[in-house]
Amino acid sequence: MKKNYPTMWYVKKWSIDISIDILGGVLIALATYNFAAASEFPVVGLNGIALIFYHLWGLPIGKVALLLNIPIALCCFRILGRDFFLRSLRTIIITSFLMDYAAPLFPVYQGDRMLAAICTGVLSGLGFALIYMRDSSTGGADFIMLTLKALNPHLTLGKIAFVMDALIVLLGTAIVSKDIDSLIYGMIISFLLSTVVDKVMYGIDAGKMTLIVTDYAKEVAQKIDEVTARGATFLKAEGSYSGENKDVVMCACNNKQMYIIRNAVKEIDPKAFIIIMESNEVLGEGFKPH
Repeated sequence: MKKNYPTMWYVKKWSIDISIDILGGVLIALATYNFAAASEFPVVGLNGIALIFYHLWGLPIGKVALLLNIPIALCCFRILGRDFFLRSLRTIIITSFLMDYAAPLFPVYQGDRMLAAICTGVLSGLGFALIYMRDSSTGGADFIMLTLKALNPHLTLGKIAFVMDALIVLLGTAIVSKDIDSLIYGMIISFLLSTVVDKVMYGIDAGKMTLIVTDYAKEVAQKIDEVTARGATFLKAEGSYSGENKDVVMCACNNKQMYIIRNAVKEIDPKAFIIIMESNEVLGEGFKPH
């Protein structure tokens, strides 16, 4: 059932969404126009295709990206849903406008190409992450990926994104720069972009999680609390071979604390079975609030 929020809540949310769209759009525009275009880098997404038109015929990147988005958006409307479609449409228009009218106001970088590639990947990654965190998108490739995922649930978004990005980067290299260095820079940009998006959206609060199978669960939990001030959770398990009941200690912590915990567990129970895993984000008491 849809909740009825006060009018001021909607005004505040809309204002924040617009502000984030502008900030994210500026970062993406600077990365594309002021760094990638000047160095003839192939970039991913519809901006990458729009860059090809820019280099071949001097067409404005923002307007071309907007025009390319229209048929894709219309085809994907039913699958993506009305709300997500409207939010993305707003983001697409803002980003396209900033690409053609705001980015040219800033100086174009003419220095080292590796530095340009790093700036392209980092700035665009920050821009996309901010937009994604407001449950919106820049359309184009995002629409296609989500639609292909809906039609083919067995495919992962990572695989779909990799294939699409690789094809666009290869196309941009073959048509525009025609040199292997640009292809390598394009791959570096793609890697940096995806890494920054992941780090901004999840990695800031990333950490470790451990599962400890031991005969001294309470002692281990007490030791963890003593050395790191972290709590733990007891899980009941049964050994598949012995059929014996086992106590499993589960604990989430940051990366530095995991080394301390591992040594503490060995001190209590040298025979303990320890599993250490990456956790993209940890929410709750002692970590980031919900």
